[in-house]
Amino acid sequence: MSARNRELLGLIPASLLLTAGFAGVFIQHSGALSKLSNVSLTYGAIFLALCVAGHLVIRLTLPHADPYLFPLAAALASVGIVEVYRIDPTAARRQAIWFVIGLVLFGATIIALRDYRKLERYRYTIGAASLVLLILPRLPGIGEQVNGAYLGVHVPGLGVFQPAEFAKIGLVVFLASYLRDTRQVLVMGARRFLGVTIPPLKHFGPMLVIWGLAMMIMILLHDVGSSLMFYGGLVAILYVATGRVSFVVIALIAFALGAWYLGTHIAHIHGRVEAWLHPFNPKLYGQVGGSFQIANSMFAQAAGGLFGQGFGEAIVTIPGYSTPHYLIPAPDTDMIYAVITEELGLFGACALLIAYLLFVGRAFKAALMATDSFSTLLAVGLGSVFALQVFVIVGGVTRVIPLTGVTLPFISYGGSSIVANLVLVAVLLLVSDRARRPPGRPASVGLGTAPEREFPEVRARG
Repeated sequence: MSARNRELLGLIPASLLLTAGFAGVFIQHSGALSKLSNVSLTYGAIFLALCVAGHLVIRLTLPHADPYLFPLAAALASVGIVEVYRIDPTAARRQAIWFVIGLVLFGATIIALRDYRKLERYRYTIGAASLVLLILPRLPGIGEQVNGAYLGVHVPGLGVFQPAEFAKIGLVVFLASYLRDTRQVLVMGARRFLGVTIPPLKHFGPMLVIWGLAMMIMILLHDVGSSLMFYGGLVAILYVATGRVSFVVIALIAFALGAWYLGTHIAHIHGRVEAWLHPFNPKLYGQVGGSFQIANSMFAQAAGGLFGQGFGEAIVTIPGYSTPHYLIPAPDTDMIYAVITEELGLFGACALLIAYLLFVGRAFKAALMATDSFSTLLAVGLGSVFALQVFVIVGGVTRVIPLTGVTLPFISYGGSSIVANLVLVAVLLLVSDRARRPPGRPASVGLGTAPEREFPEVRARG
């Protein structure tokens, strides 16, 4: 079976998952089996048609691309739409509209960036634009504060836009392009001190800027999750580019020192740490912005057990109120993983994490197969940022790390998140198509690849 036929076949389980999910919601809410054929199958058919449209774009433009990335993204998106609908039907309708918009941008990205390497020409422009996007939520008049963190920008008529979702892609493009040119200088021009490799400062300057950016995000935006996500992506790209563990150690020590200082001197961050360490403290539990959210999340996950309470059976709202009073605050965004765990249990939660692991694994597979260093670093960066985003939110909900406001990719409610992640999938497909192209097949017309910039192991294979 060809790669594209495997991709098409993989979209069928994703649509069936959505159909079964909506059927479960309708049966649980009304007990009406008639809606199984009248509504659920219709929703499943529409979702499959939309995914097939995205598949046709891939089939016509990227015949050699990875056949599993898009079906995995579709499966995760189907879980997200159903789970958001189960919590808030109105929000789910908006989520479905944003999914369609994301598919349009997905196709536009593939068509416009057939030779994605031309992005290297504009790396400083892309890097500067990404920094501007990160700062936007802090600007008076347009920035919005949610649960103590500055994450969104209010756009009239469209709602809240989270620029950090798109900034992560831009920063990865900048870092991949910059380290492609400077990685050899970082290694060859470095000095050894007490067994630690110290790179030349003039070439390590942009890396220090990213470290400062991570600290600035925690100070100005009160957003620990985005800070960890961006900085983790930098460290991953830096390690793959240089192969030096000492650089990773220095980067982790620098981040740990900065996080410790801010966690003890910035009230909002300190409050998050206290809620993480003592979630069941009665004083913190009843405090505004305290541990109420994380404590109830732990209760919900414990109630799920191994096999869950059943789909649609999680107690999300407190009964007896005319307007929704959520027992688990932000159940469709920050806490959606806790809701899924309560309803589907540990096995369902693990299945979800396995789907994420498979997606990240395919991204790293594209990086391993790439024949030029920019493509390798780009795929590694995008895969690492995606993986860290999942780790940050799941780790926060399960109390592995302090809770942050990062969205769970493709599942949490949020137009910015689903659109940006579909663009991320498009870029990964572009990289994988070029990497998997059979020898002798002409590549897309664009920039040439300088042999001196390739990874040594790639040159050895060639």
